[in-house]
Amino acid sequence: MPIWEWLLDAVGALLLLVVVYFLCLMVRRRVIARHGGTFELAYRARASQPGRGWLLGIGRYSGETLEWFRVFSLAPTPRCRWQRVSLAYHASRQPDPDEEIELYPGHVIVECEHEGGLIELAMAPESLIGFQAWLESRHPGVDWSQ
Repeated sequence: MPIWEWLLDAVGALLLLVVVYFLCLMVRRRVIARHGGTFELAYRARASQPGRGWLLGIGRYSGETLEWFRVFSLAPTPRCRWQRVSLAYHASRQPDPDEEIELYPGHVIVECEHEGGLIELAMAPESLIGFQAWLESRHPGVDWSQ
């Protein structure tokens, strides 16, 4: 078999893998969103460099938990989970020019305290309203001073 046929087979197999990967991503996103309560949510995993460290993802409310799934992962489980009782909203801000490149367009950055540390999330302004309502709708008897 000539070398060009081997190359053609390799390119075809690679193209097939890419198509299958993106189909799996689409199916995964549908499965995650089937119960509702999902929205575009970026999470700043590394804050060591200004404007860097953002990971794009999908947020999902699941009872008392906010779950975060990476966009380009095939994992069926969330990468991060935050309990409602351990989250406290601090402030929101517009992204810096360096951050705008890494985030979804039009998103605002939300600073929250989680178990004594600061986490940053980025979401659409409409999602921020829902996020604040979700945080404020804790069950009676919860310590609201957190």
